[in-house]
Amino acid sequence: MTDLLLHQYDSSPFSEKVRVCLGIKGLAWGAVDQPVVMPKPELLPLTGGYRKIPVLQVGADIYCDSVLIVRELEARHPAPGLFPSGAGGLASALAEWTDRSFFQAAVAVIFAHVGETIGQEFIKDREALSGAPFNVAAMKAAYPHMATQLRAHAALVSQQLADGRAFLEGERPGLADANAFYNLWFVRSFFPPAAPLFEDLPGLADWYGRVVALGHGQRREATRAEALAAARAAQPSATPVPAGEPAAAPGDAALIGHKVVVSATDYGRDPIAGTLVAASALRLVVRREDADLGAIQVHVPRIGFALAAA
Repeated sequence: MTDLLLHQYDSSPFSEKVRVCLGIKGLAWGAVDQPVVMPKPELLPLTGGYRKIPVLQVGADIYCDSVLIVRELEARHPAPGLFPSGAGGLASALAEWTDRSFFQAAVAVIFAHVGETIGQEFIKDREALSGAPFNVAAMKAAYPHMATQLRAHAALVSQQLADGRAFLEGERPGLADANAFYNLWFVRSFFPPAAPLFEDLPGLADWYGRVVALGHGQRREATRAEALAAARAAQPSATPVPAGEPAAAPGDAALIGHKVVVSATDYGRDPIAGTLVAASALRLVVRREDADLGAIQVHVPRIGFALAAA
């Protein structure tokens, strides 16, 4: 039985980012497949309401958002590291690019072509998630522009490889590669005819193949019931913030021990309520009591999440 349980589904691009990091580290992990759309009755008791994928579970500690998940993997399993050139600040900050403008370009290119084939269940779910209409006609109209945006993002990756390096930070793979890779994987996996938008860029195809060859570590299939049982049998970590993370702002620290609500600020803003038990400049940790599972600690990244007193 593995300690690392990743709540995911195979077509999830953000899960692919994490899977690549698991491959770089060669870690054993359990894949807990969750539904692509709501309801998610075996996930929400763990997260306290957060519905997005992926989610990492280690016993009764739940890590939301791929940005925090890879940070936690590095803290728990530092070798081989995700930052081959040293400190990981810039590699981590790349997510502000890859998870937003790069990702939005990939989504627009894919759904401009496949949007009309998507079922109403998925459309309604994503409208509820984003708070915006799923407008296929607008996606089609925007395609020419978004195609140029996707190529421009991919061209930046190509430019970084121009000196012949194997990976984005040099001869060893790291988080920078996982961040840049998953959007191109998303396009190639779900609308292959769009791959010519970027596959001719120098060095990109060879680099893409090297990242694919890293694999996903030692994956096994795990059930949702197993994940719930693991949470029920465990106690939350007594040291929820890894050593070395920058200290929280004074305003955050003043809320330790008090009832709070945290929520994403972009989309999927379902609130998580509980007691703030720890905080750093990079994460918030909320302790909840679930009637079935007992004590659960939910960890979210500080960037992209709002904190408020309950």
